[in-house]
Amino acid sequence: MKTILTPVDFSGITESVIAAAATLAREQHGRIVLLNIAQPPVVTSEYAPYLENLSEIVAVSERAAAKQLERLAERLTSEGLTVETQQQTGVPVTQILQQAQHLAADYIVLGSHGHTAFYDLLVGSTTHGVLLRASCPVVIVPAGKRKPV
Repeated sequence: MKTILTPVDFSGITESVIAAAATLAREQHGRIVLLNIAQPPVVTSEYAPYLENLSEIVAVSERAAAKQLERLAERLTSEGLTVETQQQTGVPVTQILQQAQHLAADYIVLGSHGHTAFYDLLVGSTTHGVLLRASCPVVIVPAGKRKPV
């Protein structure tokens, strides 16, 4: 069974990414591994008074992501697909590549971008980083028309 790693960030492109991964899974008789990565916020000293709440904020975000992942997995499973979910914390490019290697992924399916162009300019494009370093084929789903998740 082929493994299709599908990182999702619940941005507007997520539905298109899920649809592409589902099509590939059907064609390749594969399983989809939905991966969400919580990127810890960058904290500077001026935000030190708020550090107490940081772990609570991250925990709330992780719980919300877990619910969204489960909803997506249930929908895909109801369509007859084999689906797993995973949550990681860290730098998205690094986590995606590590999971692809750990799972021996046959494909990585991800969106051309999930954030704004300004965010990509400041932080760097996850898609670009994965594309440059992946050891398996990467399917890039163009932004096109987006639907909210």
